[in-house]
Amino acid sequence: MPTVKLILEYDGTAYAGWQRQPNQPTIQEAVETAITGVTQLTVPVIGAGRTDAGVHALGQVASFRIDRDMTPREWTRALNAHLPDAIAVQSTSLMPDSFHARYSARGKLYEYRLVNREARPPLDRQYCWHIYKPLNDAAMNQAAMALIGSHDFSSFQTQPTDNDDPICRIEHLTVFRHGDRLHVEVYADRFLKQMVRSIVGTLVEVGLGKRPPESLTTILHARDRSTAGKTAPAQGLFLVRVDYD
Repeated sequence: MPTVKLILEYDGTAYAGWQRQPNQPTIQEAVETAITGVTQLTVPVIGAGRTDAGVHALGQVASFRIDRDMTPREWTRALNAHLPDAIAVQSTSLMPDSFHARYSARGKLYEYRLVNREARPPLDRQYCWHIYKPLNDAAMNQAAMALIGSHDFSSFQTQPTDNDDPICRIEHLTVFRHGDRLHVEVYADRFLKQMVRSIVGTLVEVGLGKRPPESLTTILHARDRSTAGKTAPAQGLFLVRVDYD
């Protein structure tokens, strides 16, 4: 039975996240409904990451198994004809039986977008976090260095969670500025619940001078969510890419 891999782009503004939930629109439900529309079959879809309500994706990966003889191009065109405007299949591949969108992933890249200026951004309000006070991005980068490597990220994990392993390996974490736009990029082998948003919220407090860059080491070692900063709003977060061997 073929395993179909999808790369999805979506605007998560109107959705209650990736994972199917009763009485709420979700990305998973929309994709599964599209597959049913194409095949008249009910097929479960697995996502590489369970993005939260309001979070967007440029390169979410999903997979499903189905006994249907269709080419990747046919899958892409057929599913896009059944998906809502806020969700699109960017590409489709046929994969070996061993492929699993979630468990085969070796790393994910997230990007968080901020607008740092006094005036609010009307056009980007659903795709960024507006910080009207000046941010010290050099201090934010200094603080970020403490989080690179393999660590227990319990201090940046929102509860409750079904994840029993708090160890993640961040390979890349940087803050870069283009004018009044700041981007926080983080690449890791895995992520805990709302981990990126918790890291960004803490880095923003460093950038505002509310805590020193050196405090990130103390927060990390505390393994206590209450020691870190606020959770950044969902609308600024994008799942950019999922990597596989």
